[in-house]
Amino acid sequence: MTNDSIFTKIINGDIPSHKIYEDDDVFAFLDIHPVQPGHTLVIPKKQVEFVWDLDDETYAKLTAAAKKIALRLREVLDVPYVGEQIIGVDVPHTHIHLIPFTNAAEFHSESDQSTEPDHAALAKIAASLSF
Repeated sequence: MTNDSIFTKIINGDIPSHKIYEDDDVFAFLDIHPVQPGHTLVIPKKQVEFVWDLDDETYAKLTAAAKKIALRLREVLDVPYVGEQIIGVDVPHTHIHLIPFTNAAEFHSESDQSTEPDHAALAKIAASLSF
């Protein structure tokens, strides 16, 4: 892949984000159009379009970080569930959606893409979730 994805630009600091987690291989930040408060995207720093094309080591690090972040979401946001989705069609960069929820309707609801992100609310949630 020759062009940097929007996620690579976020990792590089070219586009601001509400980061909650970072290590040598993984970066996680809040979705600006969350399905539920705390909706987080977990991405490998290595830009690979499809999750199944990740090398085994990167895949293991990504999923281990997703688990760590999901447990943090559940604890801090006091929700019983954190759903995981790997869709892979919006951005050509592997990403895992972690969505905290209390019932199935919340998990299956859709985000409102037509409104401007509430950066003040996202910053407040990010501050409470940051590692």
